[in-house]
Amino acid sequence: MEKKAEKIDFAIGGQAVIEGVMMRSPNFWVVSVRDEKGKIHTKQTSFNSLIHKMSFLNLPLIRGIVHLAESMNIGFKALDYSNDVFLGEHEKELKHQSFIMKLATSIFTIIYVLGTLAFTLFLVKFIPLWIAGKLAEFLPLLERYYLLFNAVDGIVKILIFISYILLISLLKDIRRVFQYHGAEHKSIRTYEQGLKLNIENARKQSRFHPRCGTSFIFIVILMSILVYTVLPPAESFQSMLALRIAVIPLIAGVSYEFLKISSKKQNNPIMRLLSLPGLWIQKLTTKEPTDEQLEVALHALKSSLKAEDSPLL
Repeated sequence: MEKKAEKIDFAIGGQAVIEGVMMRSPNFWVVSVRDEKGKIHTKQTSFNSLIHKMSFLNLPLIRGIVHLAESMNIGFKALDYSNDVFLGEHEKELKHQSFIMKLATSIFTIIYVLGTLAFTLFLVKFIPLWIAGKLAEFLPLLERYYLLFNAVDGIVKILIFISYILLISLLKDIRRVFQYHGAEHKSIRTYEQGLKLNIENARKQSRFHPRCGTSFIFIVILMSILVYTVLPPAESFQSMLALRIAVIPLIAGVSYEFLKISSKKQNNPIMRLLSLPGLWIQKLTTKEPTDEQLEVALHALKSSLKAEDSPLL
């Protein structure tokens, strides 16, 4: 049996990108991407969380919101780098050739982000609430029991989310991203087991992980049912929608704390049971990776650990 390395005292997170994987450690994030010629390109960036700079941001509920915002920022940067590698050097030079081009790209990015946010709110807030409201007109039970009304709202969200995942998984490029997602999880599990970071060990690991962002989304949906139920029912549809959008940061904060606790308490049968729905969803968002994809994920992980001066290499 292979001997395990010394105990690790920090967590690693990650994200699949275009033909690559981003790994995030406490003080660095590293993204490795394979180009069309088979060469692996790596970008390493130092990172100092706001939580470490301002202690009040490390308070429960608040730190979850900060972590989510920072993760989104890093994720966009990692995707941008992987896109540059994927496009190639010529296209990358064209993309950054002038101030006007940079400005246009920035404006487009802002519009894209705002548009995506608006569409997401419409999809996961407006539509589920509207459907639950319409059903309540025919089923008085939903009006009488607010928890049941919110459960219907949550079920519609889950159905929309699963439908979206199934739809995009039909695209070949997205399937490859899901494979890199699996490679990310397998690599991190190898690290957490204290095993030597090689393809053989990573191949044996599960492609599912309790700290996955997919699990977080599912937990957010479940937590929203509970949070909405303790809120007083609003007089109108518009007021109810506005209130539910306003408490999104609270739901994200509560969900982050739950995810953090449950990932550390996987030996507890109750926590393991509560983590199951998120792991089931990962059957859709992860696919078994190839050895070449595992190599890229391990390359990013090793680079991240090297930057942290970890002994587990």
